[in-house]
Amino acid sequence: MFVDSHCHLNYKGLAEHQADVIARARGAGVSTMLTISTREREWDEITGIAEAYPDIWASIGIHPHEADDHAHVTTQMLIDRAAHPRVIGIGETGLDYYYDHSDRAQQAANFRAHIAASRATGLPLIVHTRDAEDDTAAIIADEMGKGAFPCLIHCFTASADFADKALAMGCYISISGIVTFKNARDLQETAARVPADRLLIETDAPFLAPVPHRGKTGEPAFVADTARFLADLRGVDVMTLAETTSANFFKLFAKARA
Repeated sequence: MFVDSHCHLNYKGLAEHQADVIARARGAGVSTMLTISTREREWDEITGIAEAYPDIWASIGIHPHEADDHAHVTTQMLIDRAAHPRVIGIGETGLDYYYDHSDRAQQAANFRAHIAASRATGLPLIVHTRDAEDDTAAIIADEMGKGAFPCLIHCFTASADFADKALAMGCYISISGIVTFKNARDLQETAARVPADRLLIETDAPFLAPVPHRGKTGEPAFVADTARFLADLRGVDVMTLAETTSANFFKLFAKARA
């Protein structure tokens, strides 16, 4: 029923019990998972997980936190690794000004290199943005002017204005367990009005476990809880939301469908 469009199955908290985590996800009705890379040293591990399980896919990318340590990663390197049959996305990449773990100019250069790889391969760009929505929107708009590319704003927490800009540029929006939090009123309002044909769901596991699992290690199985909350928020039944978001995933990540 459900697709977890963004998780980190190699991260501590999941990796130690990977087979059990995957079994629990399947038991909760999660039919597909996309496990995301954030560093070059993870690429082999991530693709290996996807090779081992027919319902798991992989991405290739460098998180903005890691941009300073990956200045050597080029667009061609991303393109070459994305040729793997189990790799269906480019990222996660983007801008994070909340922590500023990497120089902002290097984050931008990293972001643009990933965009070029997305454009060249046709694989969707998986965007992380935190406290950087103006620059994120500006870079996406500038790069769209050079040639369109498929784009997903993952774990959406930005403003309604940024949502409108992203949607206008053709981006999809993915909602995580944050939407279930009591203090997420603004996000709930945005999530309620994202067009049905642009909406995805995710866990970002092992992070951001939704209510009623807050305080626990996040797992792909918990995407079902986020889906139920989001369905209620949008006034649809959960099966309809599952069908819609799953169809959107396979439309965007067309390599998985093929």
